[in-house]
Amino acid sequence: MKKVEMKLNGSTLSIETGHVARQSAGSVIVTHGETSVLVAVNAAKEMREDIDFFPLQVEYRERHYAGGKIPGGFFKREARPSENEILTSRLTDRPIRPLFPKSFKYETQVIITAMSSDGENMADVLAGVGASAALTISDIPFNGPIATVRVGRVEGDFVANPTRQQMEDSDMEIIVSGNDKTIVMVEGEAELISEKEFIDAMKFAHKPIKELIELQNELASQLEINKRPIPEDNENSDLKNKVLDLVSNKVDSAIKVADKSEREVAISDLHKEAKEAFDESHPDSEKEIKGYIDDKLKSAFREQILTDKVRSDGRSTTDIRPISIDTGVFARTHGSALFTRGETQAIVVLTMGTPRDEQIIDSMDDDYKKKFMLHYNFPPYCVGEVGRIGFTSRREVGHGNLAERAIKQILPEYEDFPYTIRIVSEITESNGSSSMASVCGGSLALMNAGAPSKGHVAGIAMGLIKDGDRYAVLSDILGAEDHLGDMDFKVAGTKDGISAIQLDLKIDGISFELMEEALEQAREGRNHILDIMYEAVPEPMEMSAYSPKILSLQIAQEKIGGLIGPGGKTIKKIIADTECDVNVDDDGIVTVASLDLKRCEEALEIIKGITLEPEAGMEFDGTITRLMTFGAFVEFAPGREGLIHISELEWNRVDKVEDVVKTGDKVRVKLIKVDDQGRLDFSRKALLEKPEGYVERPPRDRNSGRNNKGNRGRGKPFKRR
Repeated sequence: MKKVEMKLNGSTLSIETGHVARQSAGSVIVTHGETSVLVAVNAAKEMREDIDFFPLQVEYRERHYAGGKIPGGFFKREARPSENEILTSRLTDRPIRPLFPKSFKYETQVIITAMSSDGENMADVLAGVGASAALTISDIPFNGPIATVRVGRVEGDFVANPTRQQMEDSDMEIIVSGNDKTIVMVEGEAELISEKEFIDAMKFAHKPIKELIELQNELASQLEINKRPIPEDNENSDLKNKVLDLVSNKVDSAIKVADKSEREVAISDLHKEAKEAFDESHPDSEKEIKGYIDDKLKSAFREQILTDKVRSDGRSTTDIRPISIDTGVFARTHGSALFTRGETQAIVVLTMGTPRDEQIIDSMDDDYKKKFMLHYNFPPYCVGEVGRIGFTSRREVGHGNLAERAIKQILPEYEDFPYTIRIVSEITESNGSSSMASVCGGSLALMNAGAPSKGHVAGIAMGLIKDGDRYAVLSDILGAEDHLGDMDFKVAGTKDGISAIQLDLKIDGISFELMEEALEQAREGRNHILDIMYEAVPEPMEMSAYSPKILSLQIAQEKIGGLIGPGGKTIKKIIADTECDVNVDDDGIVTVASLDLKRCEEALEIIKGITLEPEAGMEFDGTITRLMTFGAFVEFAPGREGLIHISELEWNRVDKVEDVVKTGDKVRVKLIKVDDQGRLDFSRKALLEKPEGYVERPPRDRNSGRNNKGNRGRGKPFKRR
């Protein structure tokens, strides 16, 4: 067994190999603290000749045993990958995918299993380190190593791989992958940080990244590694030249077609023309011919931007596509927005729910609830195609999570707006940056729903064309600019700062100076979009009549049991009487929900009555429960009574209690005294107009009607509940 280790954030991080999964091409166990992941990598023995892409599969799985738990559910075993597992798989896949040789078409698997979790050190960033280490020591060609770290900031200081406890106090969570020279992948969220703060976080991350890369190199130096030969890219130069001679004069005109659909038709016509021209002489070379044309299109597309600073749709490098906004597009939804930017369009719909609608997450570390969810759907029709419709794709999960992170920062505090919120983005047209359209549409839907958000948030996708020292940073990229370019840099935020960010590169990396330039250009583009959004919807609108009305109340935790009652009797009665949904959480936050605001207010008043500490001077609406010779008992809250003494019923003398009130009567009363035994004295007359000429009688001792055992008169003892 070989093992290397270093210190990171006060704990030992180690990489070991040679004693587990020894039949794999490469395997390691990465441990930080007492959290461990096992990574095994393998590549097929035979290369696939029928594909024009690299068949890489990265799978991250968490085992509940890692946290000392048994999975929930009927089958008691891990089922389909959770959203977190999918996101971690993507975080590992994206930085390593560009590091394989272009000609390497062997099916390759990277399988990561979380084996142990201490609840503090997180496994997701260890997956990236482990994948790189296992590939580095394997026979698989790999242009690494790289490393992945999480950056938090606690009390103004950056922390590398912060613990879960530290993350509770952090104002950012950014996962960064890089090589020994620069950063290659970023994803995360922050509480509206500036562009400079983000760059500072990247520079901070690069130091532990380089240390982790050195650690991997140290491990590799202890092993004998024999890499597979890189397959030759067998190019038919004669055929290539003939194809280019045929289509070269038509390529420039094809890439300058502004409309996406028309441009795709023009390119398709080039493919057809070349296929027909060489069908007889080269009948089995259709794929190669198409590849030569696509390479020419790519180079011409990039050269036009680098030389002329003009894009295929006629925009400059900084121009934003035309934007249109419509809100309240569907009558029965709680909030909705139609956001269109060029040929990218999203219908975003918001639904408000009660605390019972919270999503329950069962993970290997703990169970928790989500009060905000954003789901992203990308149907085939949005790109004018016919495709498979099935389970949610990894892409949909990833794009939805990014938009969710961006919008999360502008949500109102739960205590002020106690709704469970679900946003769904339906992509109806796509030509670049549909996830950022989802951010804009989600922000608009929030305003349309009447949620008191902290302002609008917008997103923009930045691109890059780079050739040596020449480069062009592109604002609001098209799908083709993403596909043929070198960078997809998504930045979301408000006027005050960045809320979410995602960077993917197809090149070895970019300098921090170039990253700064891209961020500044993104800030200008984002503010342009925000100006349009504020013009369309400047502030929260009126809530839909179909939205549930929710009121909340904070009660003392010791009052929770009294509110629920024995066997839930009290709370069930409130629900039955008011027809409201009532929920009490462990912190003592009570929420009341109904489509009828008045019923909510009614239920909340009842709850206040049950849980409050009565003080002299408070007024209540109550019900007469029983009559005595000396007064009447009034129930001012379910299960809670007090006495209206006969002298407090009317200003004038009352001979018999039943002359004034009867059992079941509704009365408004004022609390005038709480004695040392907690008994309550109410007055009805205190809320009545005093008769003209009334002469105040001398006060009487209210205890004269109480016996020495604390009971009132001869009746049954007063129940205090």
